[in-house]
Amino acid sequence: MTDKQSNSSRGQGPYIAAIDQGTTSSRCIVFDKDGRIVAVDQKEHEQIFPKPGWVEHDAAEIWTNVQAVVDGAIAQAGLSKSDVKAIGITNQRETTMMWDKNTGAPVHNALVWQDTRTDVLCREFGRKGGQDRWRRETGLPLASYFAGPKIRWLLDNVEGLRERAERGDILFGTMDSWVIWNLTGGVNGGVHVTDVTNASRTLLMNLHTLAWEPKILEAMGIPESVLPEIRSSAEVYGQAVGGSLAGVPVASALGDQQAALFGQTCFDEGEAKSTYGTGTFLLMNTANKPINSYNGLITTVGYRIGDQAPVYALEGSIAITGALVQWMRDQMGLIQSAPEIETLALTVEDNGGAYFVPAFSGLFAPHWRSDARGVIAGLTRYVTKAHIARAVLEATAWQTREICDAMAKDSGVEPTTLKVDGGMTSNNLLMQTLADFLGTPVVRPMVAETTCLGAAYAAGLAVGFWSDTDELRANWKRAAEWTPDMSEEDRADQYRKWLKAVERTKGWIDED
Repeated sequence: MTDKQSNSSRGQGPYIAAIDQGTTSSRCIVFDKDGRIVAVDQKEHEQIFPKPGWVEHDAAEIWTNVQAVVDGAIAQAGLSKSDVKAIGITNQRETTMMWDKNTGAPVHNALVWQDTRTDVLCREFGRKGGQDRWRRETGLPLASYFAGPKIRWLLDNVEGLRERAERGDILFGTMDSWVIWNLTGGVNGGVHVTDVTNASRTLLMNLHTLAWEPKILEAMGIPESVLPEIRSSAEVYGQAVGGSLAGVPVASALGDQQAALFGQTCFDEGEAKSTYGTGTFLLMNTANKPINSYNGLITTVGYRIGDQAPVYALEGSIAITGALVQWMRDQMGLIQSAPEIETLALTVEDNGGAYFVPAFSGLFAPHWRSDARGVIAGLTRYVTKAHIARAVLEATAWQTREICDAMAKDSGVEPTTLKVDGGMTSNNLLMQTLADFLGTPVVRPMVAETTCLGAAYAAGLAVGFWSDTDELRANWKRAAEWTPDMSEEDRADQYRKWLKAVERTKGWIDED
């Protein structure tokens, strides 16, 4: 939590407020013209697990928290609503809820993106055309991750909901829609919209037309009347009603990973960002064309500014990166704290021939093998816990390399630099290893909160607070850069061994 700062230390206003409605908490960050943080307020919400594999949130609790953090951040910065020129929204993607438009009451808890209850439905939809049945239109495989099947589950399982939906009384939204509807008045004229980035994660939007796809709606049994209007990521949707920002324009919405792409100012084709947390999400700008992936990636909308052409991205997700360091600490007891992994790994020159593939819950992109399990390969008596620590950090770097290779194959564009953010970027050895294994520079920015910053930037552009993306680029300041320091032969040899170790993980779980 940032203490209230003096006007002199934060620069003079005006300001932009960004709301980040995340998976574990909601927060509001106030930014100044230079993209610096002026105030932050944050509040966690309950994680609800009704059955194994089911994950829910109470959307009413989330809306209460959003109001509290907005008021908290504004009070902390000592601002009035006239100091704030726009509000931007970023959100956990794919999390799905439906509510009654006449009362504003949610009809059920929100189904979180991690929730797997729609597995059976997805298999049913995949009987025709398999997992890639709608990939050409949507850029996505059929998976429980996305919102469309979650809507269908709610319509089938909440008593009377389908009838109410067909009467026109029910609205669907991802969390951006829920926050914007409530912010702009709720039952009293709230605006029911979503942006192209969130719509592109539903399995219901055609990437080429940027409109809801009638044949998919029909196949999934979803009435179009429940869906929000699809708008750009940076435009004024409406004005906030009530609260400390009444009358301020609500002017952007972006899914969290796309917001990070925007906040990292990856505005040119081939520019990529990677967010290192529990897992890792890597997105690369592919300019104005959606590129179908044949190498295990997802095609998504990166952002759209007003009526400009949309910008697309390829996305690769890695399940276990920071989680492997936590495992070393909590399950193995080989380190006492996460930062210790770097100290331990630095006591040796290399991995001693050991490779660690953390396929704890299968392999994500680019393999998508749920039958894989974790493996440490190449063990000899020479290997110490320090070599294992090094192999743990190298696992994150090699997995990133695999995603970058898949992106280059799909797009024909080699990432020029990799901009990084997230908790693991404080590990300098990991950052150097990344640069070495990728053979490209790795750059960390001054402002680590790139998700909120992206939402603020998009909202600021919509109201003329910033004039264009060039001005945003000028704001972007590097905190550190790592350049490759490894021979091509050495890199190729180690990568070959890593891929050999990956092969050893596959087929571990028997089909029966």
